[in-house]
Amino acid sequence: MPDTTTNLDPEDAKIVTLARSALARTGAQEGAAVRDTEGRTYTGVTVSLTSLALTALQAAVAAAVASGATGLEAAAVVSGSGAVDADSLAAVRELGPTAPVLMVDQLGVVSSVLRTAGQT
Repeated sequence: MPDTTTNLDPEDAKIVTLARSALARTGAQEGAAVRDTEGRTYTGVTVSLTSLALTALQAAVAAAVASGATGLEAAAVVSGSGAVDADSLAAVRELGPTAPVLMVDQLGVVSSVLRTAGQT
């Protein structure tokens, strides 16, 4: 994977790299990573089962919560669509009302940053 995260804060570059790696490893539709207020990181990918459906961002938030995270500092989503659905964004906002959500293409280029609910 080419490094296209050189202009990002090192901690944000890390979650972009983790999200891209999760996507590459699984071949899912999306990859995501979140960073909690303690600096720990969690990844997730799209889950598409008959009995369970989660976006990558929802899966990453769920992993954080399952590990005891009580707040989020930032998130990154790698997706071909370039969009985050309202439920996924709501999951981030519940733990990190002002956490930026980096929208990243599959090459690692940040296309936009959602800074508050629905704002780019």
